[in-house]
Amino acid sequence: MPQPPMPQVIEGHLVDEGGRYVLLVSRWNDLITSRLLDGALDTLRRHGVDIEARCTVVWAPGSFELPLVAQRLARSGRYDAIIALACVIRGGTPHFDFVASEVSKGLASVGLDSGLPIAFGVLTTDNIDQAVERAGTKMGNKGAEAAMAALETVHLLRAIDKG
Repeated sequence: MPQPPMPQVIEGHLVDEGGRYVLLVSRWNDLITSRLLDGALDTLRRHGVDIEARCTVVWAPGSFELPLVAQRLARSGRYDAIIALACVIRGGTPHFDFVASEVSKGLASVGLDSGLPIAFGVLTTDNIDQAVERAGTKMGNKGAEAAMAALETVHLLRAIDKG
């Protein structure tokens, strides 16, 4: 019996093709963000990225500043992906809601406007314990997951461009 026709499938893989990555990290809550950074760098290294030659780490003062800095990095033309790492912890005021919302919208906007992958490694947690869990303990390391998303998206976009 003949096989039915199959569609063309384009997908990304966790394969480094010489991509250049910038890891944009919030200094606010650096107890957490430094762990996210370690996880992201380890993941890139394990997937063959020469982190000394093709990775740059940029420290921003806080999470709210990430979209503006990401926009400037995207416009530089020096990177194939931005890995944004931050931690916003809920407090007793609405501040959390404003910051978390604007950071996510701002980073998404930079990605869409620039065509550059923006991997979202921004933790939004209710408390410090949840943040610690997501920065390398029980819940894995969200920085590592963001690095994998960046690798795969760079590969995917290159596959799309090849046709």
